[in-house]
Amino acid sequence: MDHRHAIDTKASLIMLVLCLTWSLQQIALKAVAADITPILQIALRSSGAAVLVAALMRWRGEPFDWSAWRPGAIVAFLFAMEFVMVGEALLRTSASHTVVFLYTAPVFAALGLHWKIPAERLSRLQWGGIVLAFAGIATTFLGKVEDTSGATSLLGDFLALLGAVSWGATTVVIRTSRLSQTSPTQTLLYQLLGAALLLLAIAVATGTTRIHLTPAVAASLLFQTVVVSFISFLTWFWLLRNYLASRLGVFTFLTPVFGVVLGMLLLNEPLELRFVVGAAMVLTGIVVVSAHGLIASLWQRK
Repeated sequence: MDHRHAIDTKASLIMLVLCLTWSLQQIALKAVAADITPILQIALRSSGAAVLVAALMRWRGEPFDWSAWRPGAIVAFLFAMEFVMVGEALLRTSASHTVVFLYTAPVFAALGLHWKIPAERLSRLQWGGIVLAFAGIATTFLGKVEDTSGATSLLGDFLALLGAVSWGATTVVIRTSRLSQTSPTQTLLYQLLGAALLLLAIAVATGTTRIHLTPAVAASLLFQTVVVSFISFLTWFWLLRNYLASRLGVFTFLTPVFGVVLGMLLLNEPLELRFVVGAAMVLTGIVVVSAHGLIASLWQRK
């Protein structure tokens, strides 16, 4: 029997804070990119968060279970590749574009789960949402004129989209492997360790380990390590254990909305009409894909 609850005021407020936090991580990465590359930032924050998660597991007396190391290694690689793409995207396009394209991940996860799990077959409503999301992506890409100011680029947008593919693939592997039976902290530890090791190796191999330590850099790393990669992820897992995932999923689409607004306010990022229209189509499509059950139930009540 499922004892998870419908969304209440407490969960709604927590989700609003989480969405704001997740949108700020792109802003934080972009804001100090001149002093420390996004890939190195993510490598360092993942290292610190891995230590915090391991310490939490030790404090709780939770055993370290390495029996699922094979899917764990795949998830670690995909998680790292997601942030390789995000890091490179942020060097080539705006934080606003990056966060919108990154949050198309549920579309790719839904397509993968449709293929792998019979119970996850897409409904006609979901297929409509996927078509709308891809139409929105096409709207933002097709006919786009390169931004001569360098604020955005087709390559940067495409890399952010590849990050979404990696994120979606991570979800599919977790749902279809032994990781679905593994504790959330253990799964998170696999992801953080993989990101730390692989991204540090990439940073060393590409010679991008230079850090110009400033108060802004220190604050960004502290925020990303403690708040984003540790507190927010564990809070999200707690919400998933106690509340209906379909209801929580609707809230996550506030993240790209917040990201676009904060990119404008904090980084003075420009917004093109083509991107605004395409982003609206993408976000509407993602809501339809992820919240199709809720939408269908509300429609039937009419």
